[in-house]
Amino acid sequence: MKKLTTLFALLLVCATSFAQQALWGGSPIVSPEIHDNNTVTFRLKAPNAGKVEITGDFLPTKKMKTPFGDFDGPGAADLTKGSDGVWTYTTPKPLMPELYSYSFLVDGLKITDPSNVYMIRDVSSVTNVFLIGGGRADLYKVNEVPHGTVSRVWYNSPTLKMTRRMTVYTPAGYETSGESYPVFYLLHGMGGDEEAWIALGRAAQILDNLIAQGKAKPMIVVMTNGNASQEAAPGESSLGMLPPSMQMPKTMEGSFEMAFPDVVKFVDSTYRTVKRKSGRAIAGLSMGGFHSLHISNEFPDMFDYVGLFSAAIMPDKSVQAPIYDNLEGKLKVQFSKNPALYWIGIGKSDFLYKANEDFRKLLDKDGYKYTYYETDGGHIWKNWRIYLTEFTPLLFK
Repeated sequence: MKKLTTLFALLLVCATSFAQQALWGGSPIVSPEIHDNNTVTFRLKAPNAGKVEITGDFLPTKKMKTPFGDFDGPGAADLTKGSDGVWTYTTPKPLMPELYSYSFLVDGLKITDPSNVYMIRDVSSVTNVFLIGGGRADLYKVNEVPHGTVSRVWYNSPTLKMTRRMTVYTPAGYETSGESYPVFYLLHGMGGDEEAWIALGRAAQILDNLIAQGKAKPMIVVMTNGNASQEAAPGESSLGMLPPSMQMPKTMEGSFEMAFPDVVKFVDSTYRTVKRKSGRAIAGLSMGGFHSLHISNEFPDMFDYVGLFSAAIMPDKSVQAPIYDNLEGKLKVQFSKNPALYWIGIGKSDFLYKANEDFRKLLDKDGYKYTYYETDGGHIWKNWRIYLTEFTPLLFK
């Protein structure tokens, strides 16, 4: 009787497994498959498709014209169709350690990889991601180290007359230490929001790992929403599920910069912070670098550390706002107060390279000290993650 019961149980397991395979369409497609030599194979089952391509930031770039300038966009490569209806592409060379994103193009229609559940939204585009470990990219991984806490926090901005949301990273041990911590204000680019640095920038993983390695001081990191007309990221506010857009009002016309003391006041009153200039840093990418530049010179006693990552420098000529007036005069005041660090990073093919070059010439003309870091590539998240890993260890020394 006992043997019959065991046999029945085995038959039930087999029947259940067969039913699940039938339900979900047979054996799963593995994509992406990262091989031991760091080549990667991508697969898509599309038996009725006439052409399947892959586009991703691991492929040779191509120039894309946009209203904001020429960008380095991801290239594309053809997949090969098998007799089973599965299309396949394997990278011809091993990929360097990095966080990569990609999508499929099926007869011209852009889709995500149904075999890969890991996806990230960048403005209005959703792509799959995968990570090749090693070197700097190990900072982007979740490793066996003490982890900080990431919170979505609502605060009142009297200047903007609304309640808004920020993302706050507190380092491991914050809840129990009783200590006060320096604060790093980390700002996103145009079309981004308070989620961007956490999702695309791997900020929490980078901070966890740098702090655990003793390469960075434990610090609070505050990631705001730089679109002054928004309460929070798309779909996370009373505006409902509006489509994300780069064409937001009140982004680079002075509102966000003038309201920034509201953010600092809230953080200093809510968290255990070092409430002085030497305990504050501000940096951002693209539009966030623009904001960091103008906030730091408008309030020269607020931040001792300033980082410009692929920064826009000046607003459109049609914008008239006092905060952008008299740049040279404000820089003179700011640098007379001897900031501990003024850091500029840019990619060689970034469409903002010339603007940054001209800005550095302005700083050089007046003998202002700054640190310059140049990389290959353009206006891309790969560079901004690199800049974060380089800038953060220099803070609060």
